[in-house]
Amino acid sequence: MEIDLKSMNSKELEKLLSDVKKTLASTQARDRKEARKAAQKAAAEWGFSLSDISDDEKPQVKPKKTKAKSSKPKAASKPQFANPSDASQTWTGKGRQPNWYRSEIENGKSPDDMRI
Repeated sequence: MEIDLKSMNSKELEKLLSDVKKTLASTQARDRKEARKAAQKAAAEWGFSLSDISDDEKPQVKPKKTKAKSSKPKAASKPQFANPSDASQTWTGKGRQPNWYRSEIENGKSPDDMRI
């Protein structure tokens, strides 16, 4: 059975795709059912039911370990530097440098000149 896909329009292709998906789902369900029957038969040969075997072999779920949070609180960072032209603009010295700090350094100021 050969289908010429290039000669089909989009509606025909969508219908074909839908049919293939339905057929694939039913085939997988049938295969799953047959596999379950074969597994039950194999378990019965050993004197077990399938539920007996599947209960024993369930993987034990281990609880996820979480990192213990530090008990000591972070110290509040105090401002270390202040903008010479606007003292309300401060920087702790941690993280990204503010634009005013960078421009002062580029203009030749020393960080010690801006230290609080």
